[in-house]
Amino acid sequence: MPELSGIGIGRGIAAGPVARMSPPPPAPADEASELSPEAETDRVKEALSEVAGELEERGRAVGGTARDVLEAQAMMAQDPSLADAVQTRLQAGKTGEFAVHEAFAEFRATLEQLGGYLGERAADLSDVAQRVIASLRGLPAPGVPDPGHPFILVAEDLAPADTALLDLDKVQALVTIQGGPTSHTAILAREKSITAIVGVADAAELTEDEQIIVDSVAGIVYTQPSAEQIRDAQARRTAREEEAAAPLTPGTLADGTAVPLLANLGSASSTDQAVELGAEGVGLFRTEFLFLSADEAPSVEEQREAYQKVLQAFPGQKVVVRALDAGADKPLSFLNDQPEENPALGLRGLRALMANEQILKDQLTALAQAQENTEADVWVMAPMVSTVEEAEEFTALAKQHGLQIAGVMVEVPSIALMADELMSRTDFASIGTNDLTQYTMAADRLLGSVASLQDPWHPAVLRLIRQVGAAGIASAKPVGVCGEAAADPLLAVVLVGLGVNTLSMSPAALADVRAELKLHTLEQARSIAAAALTAATAAQARESALSVAQQS
Repeated sequence: MPELSGIGIGRGIAAGPVARMSPPPPAPADEASELSPEAETDRVKEALSEVAGELEERGRAVGGTARDVLEAQAMMAQDPSLADAVQTRLQAGKTGEFAVHEAFAEFRATLEQLGGYLGERAADLSDVAQRVIASLRGLPAPGVPDPGHPFILVAEDLAPADTALLDLDKVQALVTIQGGPTSHTAILAREKSITAIVGVADAAELTEDEQIIVDSVAGIVYTQPSAEQIRDAQARRTAREEEAAAPLTPGTLADGTAVPLLANLGSASSTDQAVELGAEGVGLFRTEFLFLSADEAPSVEEQREAYQKVLQAFPGQKVVVRALDAGADKPLSFLNDQPEENPALGLRGLRALMANEQILKDQLTALAQAQENTEADVWVMAPMVSTVEEAEEFTALAKQHGLQIAGVMVEVPSIALMADELMSRTDFASIGTNDLTQYTMAADRLLGSVASLQDPWHPAVLRLIRQVGAAGIASAKPVGVCGEAAADPLLAVVLVGLGVNTLSMSPAALADVRAELKLHTLEQARSIAAAALTAATAAQARESALSVAQQS
């Protein structure tokens, strides 16, 4: 059976006919408008407002990470700089459609050159432009087809607005030509438990209504399947659904080894879902939501109230709070307003906090107060730590402020290589695989052109994780993972085999990871990890691990 390979998301499997995303409408021609500039301006303003409103409404409907992404898109539609660029073209007599197309294309090119977080937003900008142009033409917004029956969606990539509102009764699985393991499509698919394979370069060959099987465990799209193979895929899908509906249990391996499964949270609004899906605590509570929309740092009191809302949802359970991680793709004027040529390597994370120590001290004070008012087991960690000295300084400062368990994130190769020294000076380590992969591979994790390098399966990344895991075992101190890698079920097993004690992920990924862990003993997990480490590439590591896992 012919096979197409990509990066599987989760443990899902699906069989069904292909339905392809329609290509975007043709670009509008550069021609003079028959309307006055004032009339065209009114048309464009109405279309921009309509698109922004629709995106905000979709965001409110879905919540979670998708809401944040859609709200960011809505802000693009109302960006004053873009509006000025459009207006300049309207005053020159262009049509509204062409003015929007050209102005947005110009901004997209600028964002792509900047790279990083802004580079990743370039694709979102194109989606907004296409929606505005469709509105101006009186056409439906580009989006997901509706063939009237269940189908497998095949697309170049998906805009966040489309991924967020997929009808999962109809969309059995998702296959994209573009995208990597940390792309928006992958993250949102994982959050919504959609069977998906991204980065399938040959998916362009798939034709409308063609029957295929999408196996995200293997990362393979099977074409021309037999009736027996389709029945087998449907049986596996049913078994997975029954598995997900079973009573929630703590994360354990087949031999009873405990592997606590924790949730990554970005705000207090996500706590209910995490508890409902069986999170045994929080492995990463991101505090940026309090700071990113502010002109100045929030007060101690404001922070305390926000932290308490999260801590109250997890009485007696561990909640790991990350100190403010700003800079690079999350600039804050009150933290660092100096332009930097390469902000990903600049004053960000703990570096920025140490340069503005009062902001850090206020955050630690607020967190200590919130801890006193709740029954959660509070741990605090520093982001973007590069040296043992930084780890030592942060740990001491946290304890001075009444937080007894303090650790650091391992996101930079330098601190992973110094893991033995690190673990003697702090209480725990939490590996942020997204940034660790980025800095190990010198590949911006938000830049689509190097997405193929942004793969935590790469043996270079796995070897660094092994070094941290070994240091944790030697010092009898915990090592967790809170990056997207923990949400990959098979990779989660590899991580445990490398010495990781806890796994933290988006709540929707908990069921798949819990189920995969139950299939393997600790000894088998170590064998699977060893197989991955012997590989030369990320793809080979994944294949080797899968081969050994299937034999265990």
